[in-house]
Amino acid sequence: MSKSESQPAPILEMKRVSKRFAGVQALRNVSLELYPGEVIALIGENGAGKSTLMKTLGGVHQPDEGEIRVSGQVVKITGVKDSIRSGISFIHQELNVLDNLDIAGNVYLGREPLTGPLRLVDTARMAAETQPFLDQLGLNFSSRTPLKSLSLAQQQMVEIAKALSLNAQILIMDEPTSSLTLSETDRLLTVVEELRAKGVSIIYISHRLGEIMRIADRVVGLRDGQNAGGLSRAELTHDAMVKLMVGRDLDKTHLAHDTSNLPVRFSVSGLRTGKYPNKEVAFEIRRGEILGMAGLVGAGRSETAQAIFGIDKSQGGVFTLDGKVLSIKSAQDGIRNGIYLVPEDRRRCGLITDLPIRNNITLPALNRFSVAGLINRDKERTSAQKASKALNVKTPTVEFLAKNLSGGNQQKVVLAKWLSLEPKLMIFDEPTRGIDVGAKAEIYDLMRNLAKEGVAILMISSDMEEVLSLSDRVAVMHEGRITGILPFDKASEESIMQFAVGGERPATGARPLDTGAAAV
Repeated sequence: MSKSESQPAPILEMKRVSKRFAGVQALRNVSLELYPGEVIALIGENGAGKSTLMKTLGGVHQPDEGEIRVSGQVVKITGVKDSIRSGISFIHQELNVLDNLDIAGNVYLGREPLTGPLRLVDTARMAAETQPFLDQLGLNFSSRTPLKSLSLAQQQMVEIAKALSLNAQILIMDEPTSSLTLSETDRLLTVVEELRAKGVSIIYISHRLGEIMRIADRVVGLRDGQNAGGLSRAELTHDAMVKLMVGRDLDKTHLAHDTSNLPVRFSVSGLRTGKYPNKEVAFEIRRGEILGMAGLVGAGRSETAQAIFGIDKSQGGVFTLDGKVLSIKSAQDGIRNGIYLVPEDRRRCGLITDLPIRNNITLPALNRFSVAGLINRDKERTSAQKASKALNVKTPTVEFLAKNLSGGNQQKVVLAKWLSLEPKLMIFDEPTRGIDVGAKAEIYDLMRNLAKEGVAILMISSDMEEVLSLSDRVAVMHEGRITGILPFDKASEESIMQFAVGGERPATGARPLDTGAAAV
């Protein structure tokens, strides 16, 4: 239902909401209306205030100023329970799950049904009531499945099932597809359409503009914590949404280039990972080259990256850097050789979120800031400020806690800690997951500048547009092995997908496998 059509009173009104954190004005007089059975997309760059606005609605934060009305009544939301009582359910961008419980235990966490005189948790009822929500999402596993056995994408779907179980009339989805496969994303968007048909109102936050084009009735934009305008359904185009978010048009120049004459910087052969001990991986990356690594979820891309960096112990393989054979048995070995990993899950694996930006940036090289075992805080702070400024981290001070930064700025902090250490090989695992188009452009520029300086870059990405626009060559994995490597001028969605599903022959228009980095 479009706002321009005849419709009832709004189910939700947020009027002139403001919020401030430690000297940062996160929201300034933001207003928003949502109507019954409507899907609005909330867009903006990282740090624009989208998640903060929704967290005030979800009870995580309390606004300093402003008013919230649900079904015409003023509500005071001082906590998550107030939000749920008001008929609001929130699917957070960052996972809030416990991997020591099964799926049903996570879905009903904090509201478990009890039975018997001892008031024990009724696990059978919990499992039975959870299963229909899994079925609705097209998940083909039992509600008794331990959460720790699920992939990141599957855990995200459990979060969505939990929100659906609350039968809320207002559903907030903050980057719900950031960890999902194409098929899982399609199923989720179908669920959104089904919920809208049942009268549920949805606020959908996403940087994936194609999803918004499919499901949004209208778009509301935020910029620098303030309303930036809106778009009706008829006005929705990719370029219009980008301009609403960043206030300008972005350069769409194709970034890839021919690297065939560049010398090899890093190579791996005979690599076997713990997930695929019977499959071998071999490839090489040239100086100044960005090798994109594509494939379906579970293909073994992240496991390959972690083995190269030294987080996961490899089952075999030979690594060379500038012609020298390396022994990598730990992350310390990787770091010592100038090999650095920007992990997929930046909050859990790339940052210590309860520490300031300063500590996160300087942690890998504390010896540079210490004398006789004592840290020189002034020297440490100066270095962190320089690195933060170079990457345009939006923060009032490097003493700001990493957990309070937006996703894009958190990613920049992860990058900052490595860039001062003169990388030779940088591995980016889903470098722009959950990051807006403006921050993406900055990270793309950074990656290309690193390549110009001779750094070899391995970029793992599930974003096909990203792979095609940024990669000089594309290596495709399927079930633990590389099935093909394509030069940028022959790579296409069709040719990549052909290899991603295990095909041995290039699709039409693709060149035969590059013998300089043979598949195994």
